[in-house]
Amino acid sequence: MDAVDQPCADAPALAVVQFAPHTDIDTNLAALTEHVRAAAARGARIVVAPEYSMFALGRLDERIHAAAQPLDGPFVTALSRLAAETGVYLVAGVVETTTPDDGRIYNTLVVLGPDGRLHTHYRKVHLYDAFGQTESEIVRPGPLTEPPLFTADGLTFGLQTCFDLRFPEGFRRLAAAGAEVVLLPAQWIPGPGKIDQWTTLLRARAIENTVYLAAADQCGPRGAGSSMIVDPAGRVLSELADEPGIASAQLEPEVLQKVRRSNPSLSLRRFDITTP
Repeated sequence: MDAVDQPCADAPALAVVQFAPHTDIDTNLAALTEHVRAAAARGARIVVAPEYSMFALGRLDERIHAAAQPLDGPFVTALSRLAAETGVYLVAGVVETTTPDDGRIYNTLVVLGPDGRLHTHYRKVHLYDAFGQTESEIVRPGPLTEPPLFTADGLTFGLQTCFDLRFPEGFRRLAAAGAEVVLLPAQWIPGPGKIDQWTTLLRARAIENTVYLAAADQCGPRGAGSSMIVDPAGRVLSELADEPGIASAQLEPEVLQKVRRSNPSLSLRRFDITTP
């Protein structure tokens, strides 16, 4: 049996958490805590939770302003304690304050390490002004900074959020910067054909960039579910339906390198990604 089919015993395990956050921050934190502890008990070293894990609405409105907190606020502080308690790298979506005169919030991902430290964060760049929604009325787009990367257990991870999935340049930029795994927290709004689009785009982003891709979605009623982990050849390693739960898989550097040797698309590309 070759390396693609036989997991390496010391390969780091990754888990995606699927649940249904709403407007009670304490209840959301309690549900997330339960899932993260369960994922850690299964051996996960990296745990990815959905976009807006802190506070979620089916359609954004002014309630989200009162919920927003700074990155050193109580919700992220609680996540840092949880990461330290469970010994994982925890990625989750939060509602972050901006400047007092801005009138909007940031849709932000945070990465807390097993040392309890905030390793990096990413503010969503592509806002969901589609399918009848206008996220930009409430959310300020994140700045075009250096690619959001962090390293854990010898692998390099990059971050994107939900609607970013429809823009391949961001994923290619991460891969070109060294990402081997891309993590995608999401609140993928349900609708006709949305699951087909979600699955197709996740597998495409993994294949074209030869990366592992781990997508943690909210489940219903405000998300479509179908959280999954995809390998660099586009094979779905683990997935969920539309109920709360945890999906996990091993991340194997040997598999990554084997795929990149047989399909060296990153080195064969003829175009570069630049930021405006």
